[in-house]
Amino acid sequence: MGSKQEIADYIVGQISSAGEVFARKMFGEYGLYCDAKMIALIADDQLFIKPTDAGRAFIGDVEEAAPYPGAKLWLLIPEERWEDASWLTELAKLTGAALPPPKPKPAKKPKP
Repeated sequence: MGSKQEIADYIVGQISSAGEVFARKMFGEYGLYCDAKMIALIADDQLFIKPTDAGRAFIGDVEEAAPYPGAKLWLLIPEERWEDASWLTELAKLTGAALPPPKPKPAKKPKP
């Protein structure tokens, strides 16, 4: 089951002050990016934050779940927490700061 575009748009709006934030559709679900780093997934209309020590410390008692079968565990953010934009924004900033910079894409080879 794919996630709804409205949910991705809502969460992007909630964390928009965290940096350059956008959602990218991926296999019917969404990847959430902040300053070019993938910080979260929206799968089955649920928000999963990439696990970091900073995120765990900020959230406190956190539930972990797999966003799709066979995936590693991510931090599952309950829907009632989505309404607190400042809390969600801080979580997005902390998560992004804890992640390594994205690897540069290889240069395309010129066509002969």
